[in-house]
Amino acid sequence: MVETLTVSAGEGRYLVDLLTSFTDEGLVCQLYGGERPHVGAVVLSLPRPSLQNPNETSCNSSVLPMLGHKEDELAKPIAEKLAKSFQQPVVLVAGIHIDHATGEEIKILVNHCWQVVDKLLNLKEKERLTPAK
Repeated sequence: MVETLTVSAGEGRYLVDLLTSFTDEGLVCQLYGGERPHVGAVVLSLPRPSLQNPNETSCNSSVLPMLGHKEDELAKPIAEKLAKSFQQPVVLVAGIHIDHATGEEIKILVNHCWQVVDKLLNLKEKERLTPAK
């Protein structure tokens, strides 16, 4: 059985949603927001023991950005944070857009992206969310 959970931050044109499906072998996440949610980048992050310290977790990540998009710069660290936290592979699709966004608006959206990640991780701690086994 696949459980799906959605967490949100912000409102209006600054709304960001993180939809996460917990599968038998990892998480499938969709990070959307702004005025035009879309596919801007896709990331696959695989957690593994760190090469420098086997007691820590690192990730191997593959990133596929859409031409002309910058979501990959945010999607990769988010996917890696989730993969490390859940100790499971993570696929993340990200697409956030506001027409003619100012630097301040981009900062707001980025902040909301990290807020939804924190909300998901806080739920993980409270409700012991894990991929289905």
